[in-house]
Amino acid sequence: MKKITAILVSALLVMGMLVTVSGCGKNAADNQDQEKVLRVVTEAGFKPFEFKENNEFVGFDMDLIRAIAEAEGYKAEITHMGFESLIPALQSNKADCAIAGMSIDEERKKSVDFSTPYFNAGLIIAVQKDTEGIKSPDDLKGKRIAGQVGTIGADACNDIKKQDPNTTVKIFDSVGEAFMELEKGGIDAVINDYAVTYEYISTTGQGKTKIVGDVFSADDQYGIAVKKGNKQMLNVINDGLEKVKASGKYDEIYQKWIKQ
Repeated sequence: MKKITAILVSALLVMGMLVTVSGCGKNAADNQDQEKVLRVVTEAGFKPFEFKENNEFVGFDMDLIRAIAEAEGYKAEITHMGFESLIPALQSNKADCAIAGMSIDEERKKSVDFSTPYFNAGLIIAVQKDTEGIKSPDDLKGKRIAGQVGTIGADACNDIKKQDPNTTVKIFDSVGEAFMELEKGGIDAVINDYAVTYEYISTTGQGKTKIVGDVFSADDQYGIAVKKGNKQMLNVINDGLEKVKASGKYDEIYQKWIKQ
């Protein structure tokens, strides 16, 4: 009786192992069929690069990162957060990459690695439509000026204040808030990226604001950030960007969003 029982137990164990192996094989196949996800973070208040429309992330950067993801066999999963939270999200592995009109600079390069540059930017000054006497950063000394937190526009504001302590600097969480303050007369000027400022004064700020002077910090370039040392992801982004440019898709995206 014990012998028969032992044989039955052994048979059941073998059947169980076969079911387990079969199940594992099915899961592996399912995983292979699943689309790889590229976790992207952005600050969606930087039109025309990233903003929300009809509850969808749209703009130059959004089209670009989706095209890069597609070229590399990924699906882009985009999340909005404050600009200052983007790099910490990479460092804590909550995201694979960040794209948000982020300028490549030496300070940021200490914390993240950047892709090859994908956009030549530059700064410009915006003022109220009737403002006279402001044409350059030197004219902003002693004035009330503003920029967006974490941007080179904010850095430029702070540099002017260093040159003239009588300058008042206001830093806003989004560039839209800075422009609203300008329209209300709470500040004299906004320093911000040229393409974003041009978009604003051509749409929301039309008839209320204007661009003055020439573009400065013209060597400023945008890059896609990844966690420091994540060479695999950096290679994915750079390879995808190269494919998007070679296919002509990049030029198509540029023509769609950048109007200067």
